[in-house]
Amino acid sequence: MNRETRKRMFLEVDLYPVTCERHSAGRSNLEVLDAAIRGGARIIQLREKEFTAGEFYRMALRFREMTAKAGMLLMINDHVDIALAVGADGVHLGQEDLPFPAARKLAPELLIGISAHSREEALKAQSEGADYVNIGPIFPTRTKEGVKRFLGPEAIAGVAAGLEVPFTVMGGISGANIGQVLAEGARRVAVVTAVTTAVDMAGTVAFLREKIRQAGAMGG
Repeated sequence: MNRETRKRMFLEVDLYPVTCERHSAGRSNLEVLDAAIRGGARIIQLREKEFTAGEFYRMALRFREMTAKAGMLLMINDHVDIALAVGADGVHLGQEDLPFPAARKLAPELLIGISAHSREEALKAQSEGADYVNIGPIFPTRTKEGVKRFLGPEAIAGVAAGLEVPFTVMGGISGANIGQVLAEGARRVAVVTAVTTAVDMAGTVAFLREKIRQAGAMGG
């Protein structure tokens, strides 16, 4: 699959589940992936800060097998080399990860998403050629320990201003507050614990996807 095909598939994304086994209420990443598939998600990001490179690679291989069968995009957090090695669809990079130009040189056909915490970072990512920008963290979140600055949903429109590439939002978003980010124009919502700690993970994926689709139908 080439990058243009992947970009077209990304436009169909609504909920963007992200893994974190330490915050999954005892479930494995594979259980989370299975629930995401059953809930109809079109994408998942394998994010695991505590695995060795070897462990991450082996997990990514399993994720690629399952996502390929489901016709689902697989994004890898941080590890461009592992994304290429397993045939993933893309990689997501933070501000402290491999710089975008180097990642693009290594992976010309992969989707590359960049985390942005300000309008300046978002526009820089777009100017360099990022396929999408992730805006956050929106609310306080357990998966970003040590982070003290949260943007708040009211910042979404300002950070996204001038973006022509798709954007996602992330950080502490749940069923209880997703309406706040949807009201600010977000239509691709990334979550970790909203899904991974849910009693019914697949049902939660389906529920959150429906909320996003309803907002899109009402607000364009």
